[in-house]
Parts: sequence; C-alpha cells; structure tokens
Amino acid sequence: MKKTISILAVAAIALAGCESMTETQQRTAIGTGLGALAGAALGSAVGGSGTATRNAAVLGAAAGGIGTYMWSKRMEEQKLAMQQATAGTGVGVTQTADNQLKLDIPSDISFDTGRADIKPNFRPILDRFAQTLSANPGTTVRIIGHTDSTGTDAVNEPLSVNRAASVRQYLADRGVSATRIAIDGRGSREPIADNATAAGRAQNRRVEIFVGEPQG
Repeated sequence: MKKTISILAVAAIALAGCESMTETQQRTAIGTGLGALAGAALGSAVGGSGTATRNAAVLGAAAGGIGTYMWSKRMEEQKLAMQQATAGTGVGVTQTADNQLKLDIPSDISFDTGRADIKPNFRPILDRFAQTLSANPGTTVRIIGHTDSTGTDAVNEPLSVNRAASVRQYLADRGVSATRIAIDGRGSREPIADNATAAGRAQNRRVEIFVGEPQG
C-alpha cells in the first residue's frame, strides 16, 4: 500500500510541474501522470503485490505518454512558416491535441460555391505549404473537404471529395508525393456553424488539412 501511495505521489508531482512546461509537454506529462494513476489503481484493484502494482503504474505511465504523432522542432517550424504565410487571410493554423498541424481553410479563400477548382488567392498559400512539406518528407498529410447543407447528399458528398482531391493534385504538381496525401469528403455531415444563416454556411464550406509526423 505504501508503494502504491508513493507512485501516486510521484504522478501528482509530475502533474503539478506542468505549469512551467510548453503546451505539448503539458499534454504528455498529464497523459503520463494519469496513466500512472490508472495503472496503479488497476494493479491494486486486482490484488497485485507491491511490485505488480508498481509495474502496472509504469506501464500505465508509458501508455499515457505515447501519442500517434510527435511534435518535433520541424513541426513547430512548419507551423510558424504557415502562420506567416497565412497571416491576415482567415486561414487557421493550429496544433491539435494529438500533435498534428491543422490548417482550416474557409470557403472565401479556397473554393467558390458548388465548385472544386482552387481559387487564385488560395494558390500562394498552397505553394508555401508545398514547400514546407517538401522540407519535411517524413510527414503525412490528410485533406478533408466539407460543404454546407445546400443541395442534396448526392451533390455534396462528391463535391467535398473533389475539393480535397483538387488540393492534393495541386500539391502533387508542386513536387509533393501524392502517396503521402490521404483525402476524404464529409459532405455536410460535420458543420461547425449554423446552416440556417449565410455566414454559417460559409463557415461550413471549408477544407481541413492535417499534417502529422508519426512516432519513430
């Protein structure tokens, strides 16, 4: 029991130290700490010995700290480059909770209503994006197209896929291997705003691009 308490105390200290860490380090530490707590609790609940409980906590900590992607210096540099390239355009550039770089491209930048051909003011952004991808060949890319609720699924589903495909082709034409890029279309199924208003529909017509550096 004392060993279990010690493990929990260490996990608590690790969580308390998050205040001075970066956002990514905080997420990893929290995952590690919560994993340790869960592992220790499980080991104790099944009646394990002190050693078994301690081992369960270690395994839980490891599992809690591991994610699908890692946020490296290269990813941070790519994020900063895209923030500079998209400043003032309305494009959102963020780091997701699972350490992917996400670009949110609104319809007024990317595509006209009902069309899948890339608008001229979207091209410079994709040109810079292609450069960052070429400089980081170990990353993977996922492009997801969305529409508003205007029209039927028979129209919106292929339109959303075609928009993602247009972005992939544009990047491939600039030297990015198409095999690195997965595409998907969600039609109108995942709105982020109210489709009852023109402003809301404009927000829902969008493309999301995710870039991830897999764990080595």
